Amino acid sequence: MPDIVEVRTEEMVLNMGPHHPSTHGVLRLLLKLDGEVITECTPVVGYLHRGMEKLAENRTFLQYPAIIDRYEYLTSMFTGILYAMAAEEIAGIEVPVRASWMRMIVMELNRIASHLFWLGTYLLDLGANGLVFYALRDREIILNLFEELCGARLLYSYACVGGVRFETPASFREHVQDFLRVFPPRIAEYEAIVTDNPIFLERVENIGLLDREVALQWAISGPPLRSTGLKKDLRKDAPYLFYDQVEFDVPIGTKGDTLDRYLLRVDELRQSIKIVKQCLEHLPDDGPYRAKMPAVIKIPVGETYARLESPRGEIGNYMVGNNTDKCYRLKLRAPSFNHVQALPAMLKGQKVSDVMAIFGSLDVILPEVDR
Repeated sequence: MPDIVEVRTEEMVLNMGPHHPSTHGVLRLLLKLDGEVITECTPVVGYLHRGMEKLAENRTFLQYPAIIDRYEYLTSMFTGILYAMAAEEIAGIEVPVRASWMRMIVMELNRIASHLFWLGTYLLDLGANGLVFYALRDREIILNLFEELCGARLLYSYACVGGVRFETPASFREHVQDFLRVFPPRIAEYEAIVTDNPIFLERVENIGLLDREVALQWAISGPPLRSTGLKKDLRKDAPYLFYDQVEFDVPIGTKGDTLDRYLLRVDELRQSIKIVKQCLEHLPDDGPYRAKMPAVIKIPVGETYARLESPRGEIGNYMVGNNTDKCYRLKLRAPSFNHVQALPAMLKGQKVSDVMAIFGSLDVILPEVDR
């Protein structure tokens, strides 16, 4: 009978980042390993601080929208509109109907563009190089629409206090409708490549489980929260603009695993198409696109908390006005910050080879974490 050999492993501490190519920015994960199994994870953030909130105190309401676009560069339409909404709530400014519908159109198009960028880069994280070309091909159409609308492809400065900054081109509606015709079959292409792919399923199914109670404790929102089966979406729960006048579904998951988070975002692509179609039907052909505003915008004394449902979850803007042309205080609520804090619970007991599959499924943007 052979001798029994006792195998012992020693704890290893591994730094993943802050320059790891798959950490989507400068994130450092301090991992404690027992062999290949993660026993403890400590996220280390703060490498990207730019003072976004402090800058608002010495930039006017006309200047700061160009800065807040850089807060979360993949969804600049959301951040700019949120900033304008907070100022409008304090000042009691009524936004023209046409501007509100345009804000909804550009936000849902931006949601599609953001999910496409996530989908392509997420597959890159998993070692699949092909899909990113298809995803960026379709995202490019949306960027062309935004360039037609405001002259920019990434940092738009489209929203302003009182409405939107530019008149809508006559051809914009037709071009959006063209996109809505060609895009649904493209989603079917993505699913044919990815959803039933056995290699993909082996990499993502039943890993990175997020418990609903843990998600609520860490104030998780967006697709990661909905993957736990909780139907929470600000567009339904606390409607803003005209979201209470359009019909759409809120996709939810069942297990809260990495696969559910993928499936949710694919479903959200279809729901955004549905919303944009309805917005185009309601969009007036003419009328003001911006409220009448003075040359120097002053926001009266007051405070508010405005919030939106971004592609990553709830983004919030706490603003204090003091009857000047600048904010007295500004505080931003970033969903990615909360999602990073949930990583220790999601990674414990997982294999080190699954770290990027799990982290990538959260769709974290590090400039949003550090601000």
